[in-house]
Amino acid sequence: MTTSKTDRPGGLNAYIAVTAAYWAFMLTDGALRMLVLLHFHSLGFSPFTLAWLFLLYEFMGIVTNLSAGWIAARFGLASTLYAGLTLQVMALFALSQLSPIWAMGVSVAYVMAVQGLSGVAKDLAKMSAKSAVKLLAPTGQGGLFKWVAVLTGSKNAVKGLGFLLGAGLLGLIGFAPSLIAMAVLLLVILIALIRFMPTGLPAGSKSAKFSQVLSKDGRINRLSLARMFLFGARDVWFVVGIPVYFYGVLSDSAAISERAAFFFVGSFMAIWIIAYGAVQAWAPRLLNARMRSEADMVHKAVVWAGILTLVIATLAILSLFPGPLLAPLLVAGLLVFGFVFAVNSSLHSYLILAFSKAERVTMDVGFYYMSNAAGRLLGTLLSGFSYQQGGLALCLATAAAMATASWLSMGRLAKANCAS
Repeated sequence: MTTSKTDRPGGLNAYIAVTAAYWAFMLTDGALRMLVLLHFHSLGFSPFTLAWLFLLYEFMGIVTNLSAGWIAARFGLASTLYAGLTLQVMALFALSQLSPIWAMGVSVAYVMAVQGLSGVAKDLAKMSAKSAVKLLAPTGQGGLFKWVAVLTGSKNAVKGLGFLLGAGLLGLIGFAPSLIAMAVLLLVILIALIRFMPTGLPAGSKSAKFSQVLSKDGRINRLSLARMFLFGARDVWFVVGIPVYFYGVLSDSAAISERAAFFFVGSFMAIWIIAYGAVQAWAPRLLNARMRSEADMVHKAVVWAGILTLVIATLAILSLFPGPLLAPLLVAGLLVFGFVFAVNSSLHSYLILAFSKAERVTMDVGFYYMSNAAGRLLGTLLSGFSYQQGGLALCLATAAAMATASWLSMGRLAKANCAS
């Protein structure tokens, strides 16, 4: 039996090293988001202003993903991974220098700029890790779905721990010391990775052209459109709306301190992300992926997109009837949403790699995650705006509209896939 390149130990060791570095990065990424959100909300920033703090982070994700695939194809996957980790260390140190005596406008502009740098860092690291699955992970029956689900699921579980870490550090040691501690940790990991990185990551090719970034495959384009609306549907409530709503409910209680409110909000966000990651890792078994064809998986993606739309639409209707039961119903409903969302996300992550060709996988993955970042940007902007204009009900209704758009886009993909 012939051993393929992706089955060689060197390639697998490189994949493991990339994954470990990606975990470390996502731990700091999750903690940073929670630190910024809760710290500036406690300073009196409005929901719309809070959304602005994350806009450049998401916008730079669009720009970075459009070019990161080409950069990796040109200079190699290791270069984009090292660059992502380096920029995150710089962003964490820079944000720790924020001064409380600065005017609000200056503070907002500074945080936006640093968050933009972090956004570049995140998507360089993400593109490197996701492309490594296609190129380095062991293959076999159902192997691609299994390995991409393991990477994506574990990444989100680690990011969920980061949410909890960020909220906990904010309450225990404060904003700036938390950032410095995370920067030092990530710097140590970066130095170790550069020193001990195994061989196996693909080198770059000077023949790679930037004009090749845009995909000519209609299936990839439709999947990318569905991905944009999918993540928009999540971030409309996830970024500002629900954290601010729960913080308000908790802080209104005389029995709960501000520090405890930070912890409870961070804990819910962490549990949501960790559970989401666990479901992603379990998705191949849930869907019996080993026994299904690519066409079957496309059909499953349409069905699960429809279920997601029903779940979030139900929550939007429930939010029209405020009362003591609304908060616990939202917690339960958003956990159900997370389960269904995780299955959708896993199917998308599998399909983009299934549709991509090995010779241009970094560019197809970069284009796909550019759409992912566009959805996050749109969701972030609408999260603050919809919550400020219409409260929780408008926030969730907007999420339902975006979930519907994702479902319709997957329906068009299914038709195109059948025709091809």
